[in-house]
Formats: sequence, structure tokens, C-alpha cells
Amino acid sequence: MRLTLRCRVTLSFGFGLLVVTSVLAFATWNLASGSMLRQREASATRQAEVNARLVERSPGLDALLTGPDGAILVLGPAGPRTAGRKIDPARLPTGLVEHSPATARITVDGLPMLVVSRPLADGAVYVELFGLQQLERTFAFLAAVLVAGTIGSALLGAVLGSWASKRALKPLTELNCAAGRIAGGDLHARLPVQADPDLAALAAKFNSTAQALERRALRDARFASDVSHELRSPLTTMVNAGAVLRRRREDLPGTAGTALELLTSEVDRFARMVVDLLEISRADQTDDPVPEEIALDAVVRNVVATRAPVRLELQSVVVLGDRRRLDRVLTNLLDNAERHAGGAVLVSVRVTGSRVRLEVEDAGPGVPGRMREEIFERFARGGGGDGTGSGLGLALVREHVHRLGGRVWVEDRFPHGSRFVVEMVLRSSHG
Repeated sequence: MRLTLRCRVTLSFGFGLLVVTSVLAFATWNLASGSMLRQREASATRQAEVNARLVERSPGLDALLTGPDGAILVLGPAGPRTAGRKIDPARLPTGLVEHSPATARITVDGLPMLVVSRPLADGAVYVELFGLQQLERTFAFLAAVLVAGTIGSALLGAVLGSWASKRALKPLTELNCAAGRIAGGDLHARLPVQADPDLAALAAKFNSTAQALERRALRDARFASDVSHELRSPLTTMVNAGAVLRRRREDLPGTAGTALELLTSEVDRFARMVVDLLEISRADQTDDPVPEEIALDAVVRNVVATRAPVRLELQSVVVLGDRRRLDRVLTNLLDNAERHAGGAVLVSVRVTGSRVRLEVEDAGPGVPGRMREEIFERFARGGGGDGTGSGLGLALVREHVHRLGGRVWVEDRFPHGSRFVVEMVLRSSHG
């Protein structure tokens, strides 16, 4: 899965700062640890040389001072003499004794030690061991601080990258939101004026394009409205004439009667299409009225009362919207069920959480999955109908539901048929 641009910028900042701080931490570790170790070795060497001279003057070791983990060994022909921590001479590196003076780091009983050897005048070898525990603890603390600083700087880089990418991509986010609003039908969406010269041209171009698109959409809608209005008068005459001729159907037997049936059915279909075109042009050209509180169950009862009886399951709910749009939504869904599925078998209103659902169910052949989005497009026709639909009914349903702040879809009904669902925000419930 490809990462988003913001995520890539954030990771780039974090990784870049991680690399830089890691290099600095590594260099700091090498310089600091090397310097402290060299200082400790120089100090131990000076102390061992002083103690070796004291041993040459006075063979006793009791006057020599050693640390809590330190030890002194004098290896000579008369045998080893020791002071401080008991150390087996066999555990000392062979080269350290044979090639004195020498310095080495060893581990004794799990403790780090610095060993310094110096030759004595009588042929013996003076060996002193210095504990490095305190230095090791300093190294551990320094390493922890450097590691924590490296990780912290990487996290800080990621935070800075996220903040910088958010600010840098804010114009793109606004562009995406404006484009989404236009795609959803809000042709008034515009980008704010940008102060940045690099973005001002983009915002101006986008706004001019959106304005041209709005003018074209309004011009097309106005044209459709004008044509529909011009057709309405002669179409009304044709419908009335067809109704008169249909009443005289028995006087036109044979081919003439069949031609009359075809003519009147096409005139009725044409009339419905003109009405739908007028509705679409009206929806495209006019702004929504001020929403009002509407009892959805009462709207359903009023619409269904003028049609063939259908079973109702209604909860008393109130929604915020436009009564005319709600009437048209339910009317078109019922017309669609009658035309393609033999009529609705159930109309229900139910509450699901903070949403209310208006459902129209039928027992028809159902809607194939590949067509469940297509049927809501303009001039799309589903199968199984009588062929007299305009292809605009469900498109108007989606347009009205969108204006009401809801959504609409179709799903399967058990055991067969379709269920058209309109979901809107619940205002209040009294069921």
C-alpha cells in the first residue's frame, strides 16, 4: 500500500533527523569515551610509576595505597608479593609481564581492570591493577543519554514533519474539499484567496474553472427548463386529446386501435419525462428553502393514501427538511416499485441510532449488484419494467435526498425483491 504524501514527508523528516543525530551521537561517543579512557590510562600510569619507585626504595607494600577493587603484585625471583585484591599472577596476560613496561585492559571476576606493569631495578616486575567500574558506569550513562537523545530527535523530527506537511498541504486539502463539494453538486464552492504567490495562481484558476462550470450548469438547466416549458402547453393538448381518443377506443378497431394505444402510451411517457425534466431543472437552478421540522410518518400516510393500499410500519419521527422534496422522493420510489416490481409491498419508517430510515420494499426480481449505483444516474433504466419510464425518477430521488442531507441506496430483500433505503438525520422521535 502506497503511503500518503503527508506520511512520507513525516517519515522523511524523522529518518533524516535520526541519521544526523546518530552520526553526531556516534562521533560524540567515540570522542568522549576515548578521551576519558586515555585520561584514566595516563593517571593510572603515573600512579604506577610513583608506586614502583617507592617499592624500589622500600620493599614493603603496606605503605602503598590501592583502590577498593585495585591490586598490586611484585613478581620477582623470590616469588610474588601482593597487596589489595587477591589476584592470581597466572591470570595476568603473559606479554604484560615479559615485555614490561606495558598497559592492558582485562576482566577479573567479571570486573573490568586496567593493568600497568613497570620493571624494577632488581629484575622484578611491578604490576598494578586499577578498577574501571566507575568509568564503565560513566560510559553506560553517556550511551543511554546519546541513545535517548537520538530517539527523541527522531520523534521530534517526525512531529516537525507532520506539522510542516500539514501546513504545506493545507492548500491541497482545501482544494480537495472544494472539488469534493463541486462533485457532490455544490457549484458555489470556491477556494479562499491565497497570499502565497505560488498558490494564488492555482486558486484563481480553480475558482475561474468552478465559476465557468457553474454558469454552464445553470445555462444547461435553464435551457432544459425553457424547452420543457415550451413543450408543456402542446403536450397538455396532446394528453387531453389522447384521453378523448382513448374513451372512443371501441370505435377504432384493428390496426387503428392498436396505433391509438401506442400513441397515447408514448404521449403519457413523454408527459412524465417533461415533468421530470422540469423538476430536475428546478432543483438545479433554485436554492433550498429554509428547512422545517416535518413528521415523516405523516408525510408517508398522506402520499400512500392517494395510491393503491400498501402495508405500513411507521414510527413517529420528525426530520428537518423540505416537505415537497420528501413527497417527491416517496412518490418516485412508489412509482418505481409499481413500474418495475408490480408495486410496493411495505413502506416503513424506523429509527436506527441518530438516523431515520424510510424504506420502500417490493417483491420484484431485484436489482443486480452491478446496477445498484447506475440506476440512480439520469436516464438510466433498470430491467423488468414496462419500458415507459423516463429514466429520471431515481435520479431525482438521489438529488432530493442529497439536498436533504441524507443518502439513498438499494439492497436485497429476503426472500426476493428489493429494498430502497433513504437515510436522514433524526430530529426527534416520539415512537
